[in-house]
Amino acid sequence: MENAEVGTRPWWKGAAIYQIYPRSYMDSNGDGIGDLPGITQRLPHIATLGIDAIWISPFFVSPMKDFGYDVADYCDVDPIFGTLEDFDALVARAHELGLRVLIDQVYSHTSDEHPWFAESRSDRTNPKNDWYVWADAKPDGSPPSNWQSVFGGPAWTWDARRGQYYMHNFLNSQPQLNLHNREAQDAVLDVMRFWLDRGVDGFRIDALNFAMHDPELRDNPPAPASDKPRTRPFDFQLKKFNQSHPAIPGFIERIRALTDKYEAVFTVAEVGGDEAEAEMKAFTEGETHLNSAYGFNFLYADRLTPGLVCGALAQWPDEDGVGWPSWAFENHDAPRAISRWWNEDERDAAARMKILLLASLRGNIILYQGEELGLTQVDIPFEQLHDPEAIANWPLTLSRDGARTPMPWTGAVDASFGSQEPWLPVGEENRVRSVEAQEADDGSLLKATRAAIALRNANPALHHGAVESCRAEGDLLELVRAVGSQRIRCLFNLGRETLTFAATGRVLAAENGASVDALPPFAALILEL
Repeated sequence: MENAEVGTRPWWKGAAIYQIYPRSYMDSNGDGIGDLPGITQRLPHIATLGIDAIWISPFFVSPMKDFGYDVADYCDVDPIFGTLEDFDALVARAHELGLRVLIDQVYSHTSDEHPWFAESRSDRTNPKNDWYVWADAKPDGSPPSNWQSVFGGPAWTWDARRGQYYMHNFLNSQPQLNLHNREAQDAVLDVMRFWLDRGVDGFRIDALNFAMHDPELRDNPPAPASDKPRTRPFDFQLKKFNQSHPAIPGFIERIRALTDKYEAVFTVAEVGGDEAEAEMKAFTEGETHLNSAYGFNFLYADRLTPGLVCGALAQWPDEDGVGWPSWAFENHDAPRAISRWWNEDERDAAARMKILLLASLRGNIILYQGEELGLTQVDIPFEQLHDPEAIANWPLTLSRDGARTPMPWTGAVDASFGSQEPWLPVGEENRVRSVEAQEADDGSLLKATRAAIALRNANPALHHGAVESCRAEGDLLELVRAVGSQRIRCLFNLGRETLTFAATGRVLAAENGASVDALPPFAALILEL
């Protein structure tokens, strides 16, 4: 049964994906900023992890007010990152190493420096006048609705050229594309086609549930009171009308129709917000939508608990018509998990358990650069911040910059990142966790990460099997995965006290002193039944 399935199962189903934040991976020309040739130079490191694909965060032409998520030209490389020829060389080298290449696509908005927006704002009659979300002021001159932007303040900015407001869910330099407009949809699909023709193997689609708005511009209702602190006006509303429009799945069908014309292309959407679970399922339902989606179950969780894991997995049962999930514990927008979840004296042990847990989840798994080294959140002083959200909401928002620090390749003063003065500090606590240091240590997290991914790849039940059961009992997490004749039991102690029990089965992996009799703090045990 298993052998017959291998020929029909797509490469991405169960894949391990490695996210690269290009500014911070490797600097090839000494200007302080990582670039595409730097990534190409370091691809062998990723290949040794047993990874299936890399996902590269935006490297397109941009004024960098939101560090590449404000795109001014979707079909060219920003000079700080290199050239299109550098990108082609990266793809070729990745493919030589057996790595597929996924790139970010940002379709909900552009930069205000994009030529499309320059034309759209010029007057109300130009060919692109309806490519962005424009609206008249209310009679008293105030914005058309009460919608608020993610980064603080109204989601509307007045533009004197048109005598109207334009909408922006993020910075006011990131105007909202009107994807209700068929021509605007056609334009972004042409962008996707451009990169597919250059050999990319798939896309991570940013903020997809922000891609369409309510054309009636109805006010959002207030959010009910909660015990979570509200640091932005955005937090005071239920985002009912400025995002999550029911027409988004129709646009996704057009994306899928295009990607199906290219062999083995993989699409995954980022979906956050109040209705993330329902939207992820709608975006991935059946065979006419995206292949996968990932949310923020773990990315902003302040604790890792057995209930959190079982609850997340329960959202994605192994049933016909239900999409395939992807999971990330860390990314470029979230504080490093190792710093969020554990005290300093617990982190080394907990990181080893965490990677085995990630490798045991049903779905695709996404590692963020440096996660294989156990990088921690670097405390960036205010005067060195670049993150616009952190600057605007200082000190209440934990800076995204602290998770975007340069990759430490060696223990040298510059961590061999490639520049004496990188755009962000490496952080002394991370410089000592360098790739070089961990390659020389048989007990390192880097080598434990390779072993965890190899274990996943070697065992079909872990790689793509169903979740037969997930049990949360105190600090104990028990996960049973199964496919064909293989059943695997995964036991994790997420707490600080030893758990005793009697387990049977063939031991496939044991971390932090785990045995069939006991799980010390942060121990993990993988058994074949």
